[in-house]
Amino acid sequence: MSLTGLFLCTFLIVHLIGNLQLFYNDQGKAFNDYAHFMTHFTPIRVVSYLLYASIVIHAIYALVITIHNRKARPVKYAVYRGSANSAWNSRNMGILGTVLLVFIVTHMSNFWWKYHNDGVPYIEYRTDLATQETTVTELIGDEYTDYVKYIDNDVEVIKAKDLYKQVQFTFKNWLLVAFYVISMAALSFHLIHGFKSAFQTLGFDHKKYAPVIRFLGVWLFGVAIPIGFAAMPLYFYFSS
Repeated sequence: MSLTGLFLCTFLIVHLIGNLQLFYNDQGKAFNDYAHFMTHFTPIRVVSYLLYASIVIHAIYALVITIHNRKARPVKYAVYRGSANSAWNSRNMGILGTVLLVFIVTHMSNFWWKYHNDGVPYIEYRTDLATQETTVTELIGDEYTDYVKYIDNDVEVIKAKDLYKQVQFTFKNWLLVAFYVISMAALSFHLIHGFKSAFQTLGFDHKKYAPVIRFLGVWLFGVAIPIGFAAMPLYFYFSS
């Protein structure tokens, strides 16, 4: 479970860096180019399947551990003061994980599924390489057959699926935006405990490493990454 968790942590860093292109003021050109690369470059596609498997294994293993722990002590304590011995997030990893699982299904259905099943618009970018001016045209029907990128008379032409517009459309819904932000809060609490626990399970609990692990767990995975992801739906909602 610790290995799948750390693999998912690594994915979060890469995913955040790529998605930061949503903030570029280029009408989605960089992000749509990135989305095509991430879904068609074979090594990355292989890693994607490993990612999906890791999510499933991580969730199943967490469920197995929870059931095992409950069977180990079927009778509850007469007096239980969890807060005296552990932090709130460590006692509620199951709830936090469930919120995140619902979030992943929602996120995949809004973007991954629609992108792979022609549920997003199509777009053409024509960039004059001399002036760097870009004109954008929405494509319809037979105007789009597949992703292309070429240069014609010093004009770079890109035809792509417009996942950027799908992001814009999705985050006009304040309920979805609120759910995304709440999910990122759950991610924060989940990672603050999970990141540290993963290294403890692997034996990296020495006082030499503990401060660094604690710092990364709190400030990188517990603060910076969730805030970065939460900023995206908020940005599109308030700028629409």
